[in-house]
Amino acid sequence: MVVDPGVPPEDAQLLRDGRPVLAKMRRGWTPRPRRTLSPTHYRAIAVLGSVSLFGMLAGLGLGRHGSGLTYLVLLGIPLMIVLLVRNGLPEDERAEHERRVYEQLRWYEGRYVLTGDLDESSARLLARAQRAIATVTASRVNAEGLLDDVRNGVMLPAQEWEIARLLAKLSALRAKHRETVSRGLTPEVEAVASPLARALDSSEEAVLGRVEALERYAGNVADAERAYLAHHQIEELRGRLHQYEELVAESGADGFAVPELARLAQDADRLEHALRRSVHAAHAAFRHLDPGPAT
Repeated sequence: MVVDPGVPPEDAQLLRDGRPVLAKMRRGWTPRPRRTLSPTHYRAIAVLGSVSLFGMLAGLGLGRHGSGLTYLVLLGIPLMIVLLVRNGLPEDERAEHERRVYEQLRWYEGRYVLTGDLDESSARLLARAQRAIATVTASRVNAEGLLDDVRNGVMLPAQEWEIARLLAKLSALRAKHRETVSRGLTPEVEAVASPLARALDSSEEAVLGRVEALERYAGNVADAERAYLAHHQIEELRGRLHQYEELVAESGADGFAVPELARLAQDADRLEHALRRSVHAAHAAFRHLDPGPAT
């Protein structure tokens, strides 16, 4: 399930966890109404409560402890039952949870997309978008703040939601269009149906453009990630360079090994420049993906 990022996080998680309830709802299920007590029940409870309370007081006033305890047990227990009923019988926890999920699903209808509702083509596009987003968010360059991680945290979920929302509308409308066309069309209707089919294809191409922009951004981030990891590995090796040189000198090993090891410094500089270039390219791709607020 893809949820509108504008939904509060707790509610969004409840929606995601509530997919089994959504499946039941689509089969026509609705939760039972909460149990309530009628005014007649309340009057009966008040009378019974007064009688029970009188009995308890009478039992406590008896001289013998055994008789007082008997009255307390026989008449006190009904009072406890009355008080429980007065406050309402406890609901089954699972039923109450399902009722809460049902209410949230109804309240936020239109602000979540179940990926299983997408047709095959739309599902593939959404999966591509989600893979691209995962590449960015899971990268170390993003975690280290080399990218605009704050804007990524806002823009990427918004992009995922917009793509999912458009694909859900496209899938539903495309299914209806195919159903109509499958029954056969007269030449007059065919003249109208063909441009509408092209409109659906154009809409899919527009969403594809969004997905490809995400993938370009993710590709730049992947380049930056490789350069970042290689740069840090080279730095680790360069930090131990003197140990290698010392070992080579003491062991009388091939003298050509030292110049080879010294190239680590050059490699580190080269990778640092590559990292800067790839991060710059990622920033440029980000700006293309997210043009910012309209002025």
